[in-house]
Amino acid sequence: MKTVILDVDTGVDDAFAIMFAARHPDLNLIGITCVDGNTKLSQVLINTLKVLDKAGARQIPVSSGASRPLLETPKYAEHVHGSDGLGDLDTPLSARKIDQRPAIQLLRDLIDSSPNPVTLIPTAPLTNIALFLGAYPESAKKLERIVLMGGSASKGNATEYAEFNVWHDPEAAAIVFKSGVPITMYGLDVFNDLIMNKDDVASLTASKDECAQFAGRLIDHFISVPNLEVTLGDYGAVATAIRPDLATCKKYRVSVDTSFSPTRGQTHCRPVETKDSELGEHDRDAPVVDVVVASDVDGMRKLWLETVNSQSKI
Repeated sequence: MKTVILDVDTGVDDAFAIMFAARHPDLNLIGITCVDGNTKLSQVLINTLKVLDKAGARQIPVSSGASRPLLETPKYAEHVHGSDGLGDLDTPLSARKIDQRPAIQLLRDLIDSSPNPVTLIPTAPLTNIALFLGAYPESAKKLERIVLMGGSASKGNATEYAEFNVWHDPEAAAIVFKSGVPITMYGLDVFNDLIMNKDDVASLTASKDECAQFAGRLIDHFISVPNLEVTLGDYGAVATAIRPDLATCKKYRVSVDTSFSPTRGQTHCRPVETKDSELGEHDRDAPVVDVVVASDVDGMRKLWLETVNSQSKI
């Protein structure tokens, strides 16, 4: 069983990741930290508790983290996720309580007290993780790995060059990539591959399981949005953490553009075999990261559908 902590900015694709992590029998989800990103922090917290309810999850500590990036003002994605970040489906409020420890303290406590190595899975801007690394470096050294959803070895989605999570807080991303913790980057190169369709909606909504029904409603709502493909997105990072056989990785030197230029937030990915003479000064010093360049789409989709439409961990 793999012990994991999620760091989320719960919109729709984070919801898919949380459902899976809370339900898969081989995942021990010991905590969730929340950060400003897809929507404002207060709404992220509300959404996270709602999704845990729908997943039928046991009591899992959920804590509040950064309400803004390290340097800039927040830039939300509510135009994609709905005004409440969860498709405006009027999902009932949860009676669960927020853990009173700040996110970085909860991370420290959970990592230090875990009898097993912890894999940290951020599916959000990396502000919380950067603050944790700076505040508790000895605890950070105990991490088995960070498997993050963010970045791109090709094009962006927030801008022509930058993926949203890294673009939202480039300084935080740069700190995380340079931390020395082993990192797997599940980025835009594979993010959009796990597309859901009307057949998936029909299968999920016909289920007797409340989590499956909720997932089906979320997918159905977004399928109806013009020019928008519905992908499981962030879930792919969780799947990669537990089933690395479903992901094909390549080692790259990865640096983050923190300049205030049109390329701000871009993740520069250079193959490790590139000669130093062909690299820029910053690229030579860039950390080596396992970047997911392809995934077993059918395998990942099947794994998610079977897990979400299951009550094995309730």
